[in-house]
Amino acid sequence: MEHVDLVILGAGAAGLFCAGSALAPGRRVLVLDHADRPGEKIRISGGGRCNFTNLATAPDRFLSGNPRFPASALARFRPADFVDLVDRAGIAWHEKTQGQLFCDGRSTQIIDMLLQRMRGAELRLNCVPGAIRHAGDRFEVETGQGRLTAARVVVATGGKSIPKMGATAYGYDVARAFGFGCTEPRPGLVPLTFAEQDLMRYRPLAGVSLEVQISHRGGLFRDALLFTHRGLSGPVILQISSYWLPGEVLELDLVPGEDVTATLKAQRGQAGRMSVATALARMLPERLAQAVAVEMGLAEARLADQPNRVLEVIGRRVNRWQTRPVGTEGYRTAEVTLGGVDTRDLDARTMQARRMPGLHFIGECVDVTGWLGGYNFQWAWASGHAAGLAA
Repeated sequence: MEHVDLVILGAGAAGLFCAGSALAPGRRVLVLDHADRPGEKIRISGGGRCNFTNLATAPDRFLSGNPRFPASALARFRPADFVDLVDRAGIAWHEKTQGQLFCDGRSTQIIDMLLQRMRGAELRLNCVPGAIRHAGDRFEVETGQGRLTAARVVVATGGKSIPKMGATAYGYDVARAFGFGCTEPRPGLVPLTFAEQDLMRYRPLAGVSLEVQISHRGGLFRDALLFTHRGLSGPVILQISSYWLPGEVLELDLVPGEDVTATLKAQRGQAGRMSVATALARMLPERLAQAVAVEMGLAEARLADQPNRVLEVIGRRVNRWQTRPVGTEGYRTAEVTLGGVDTRDLDARTMQARRMPGLHFIGECVDVTGWLGGYNFQWAWASGHAAGLAA
């Protein structure tokens, strides 16, 4: 039987970073993964340029059953710490909107940096992890390449999002096998879908994009919305999807910062012969403006012919547009998995299971999910670092 000091299950962002933080002279660290190459989510992220962190990282940018839980790890490994690693590796980067940092070149640079940082640890790919048992002062881990024992185990196997990459519920299964709780997982940062009757109305708008503002269950975002052939997408929808539950109505301001009713009244006084659709097209994309006018039976109507009450209805329709999605596109397109290993069973400083010393859970398999824009990678680095130092 093979013996190691630490085995890390999962060679994604959290697992690779954990290995680098756990290295010590004379210590044997082994990273296992079922995939044939490491860091696949890193490779595909950010359009291949890896949105590796966000300068605005703070605990309130994360969802969890215990909102205070991520604070400890995030405070001890900050975005500036990761940027320092990137700079020392000679990787050029740039900042996009809202504090998002991307590589100038390919995301594989980040993977190479992580692999270089964990030199001295062993990376074993195409190795499927199996059952874990605790025996005496060690853990026994079944793998596709035989059984091994380890003094400590870190579970970094991610969530269920993007199953084409081999994502599984393994981390949750391990937690439950040891008697720990799991918050029910569901897709997060995912497009929303319409019921068939709504698709008939909105499918002609597929491809239309505009900046909107949305507030729901404590989440408030202003960003781009995109109509699709299946429903709604775009950054603002991915963000709010983490707060939305099936059956709930979403309310969006399609012209944030502008009182549409007041604008229409002003335009009526200045250019009353203008059509309602044309007036709306000064504030909305043309196809959407036409759709709103048609839906309200005002396709050919002039502004001069509309009383205040009609303009007020139009204004509410645009500034407080309501829609009831029927569901999401699921794990297939979800960027992350909400829910996971219950944080009440974990120590926030070490990511160690409270009732099973030596067993740690990190990254996406834990019930901590960040906003869109590099936050989830920062959680991977921070939680991996916390476990690596402690394990």
